[in-house]
Amino acid sequence: MTHRNDPREELVATPAGDARITWHHATGTPRSVLALGHGAGGGVQARDLVALAAALPARGVTVALVEQPWRVAGRKLGPAPKTLDAGWTGLWPALAGPGLPVVAGGRSAGARVACRTAGRLGAAAIVALAFPLHPPGKPEKSRAQELVEGAAACPLLTVQGGNDPFGRPGEFPEGHEPVEVPHGDHGFAVPKRADLTQEAALALLTGAVTDWLAGLGHASARPGGRRG
Repeated sequence: MTHRNDPREELVATPAGDARITWHHATGTPRSVLALGHGAGGGVQARDLVALAAALPARGVTVALVEQPWRVAGRKLGPAPKTLDAGWTGLWPALAGPGLPVVAGGRSAGARVACRTAGRLGAAAIVALAFPLHPPGKPEKSRAQELVEGAAACPLLTVQGGNDPFGRPGEFPEGHEPVEVPHGDHGFAVPKRADLTQEAALALLTGAVTDWLAGLGHASARPGGRRG
């Protein structure tokens, strides 16, 4: 079955307010849904989310860009983690609606939400982009336990900028080595003087995610549901 690839928006009521999903449907027979949440300082227009939404549908992956209720309502500051988790959990049935395995993902705060909730939602896997391992300059305030919990629930891929002040690749705990985007900052921007162009940096990111998802296989996953 062939889907149109024009983005389609859907408002979904959650306990935290209305969330918005922008669907980028697979152009051929879909294999899975990759749901991507945004960070605390921006929306779904982030360069890494836009790049994945452009690249993955041609590879059989429907991408759902998720805007948390606080963004939909026009607020400038994100709420507490508990409220973020409630919004994500509340829209999960809509993400699972197509009847495909759902990979939970996101960037920064969105990656934390995916890791915290994947187990109880029955996510097929997790894609964590620019995971904020700690606040800038405060490595003692580690959030590594969220990665550990996510990896215990399902397969986990982390992609991290080489110069991310929220946690460089070498700071991650053993067993959680991320794919590195050289010179990338927290938004995967690379300086003009780097030996890697911005286009090449994003191609590295999308290629890593595409290959990893293709290698997962979802034959044993229960579409969109909890594991039994």
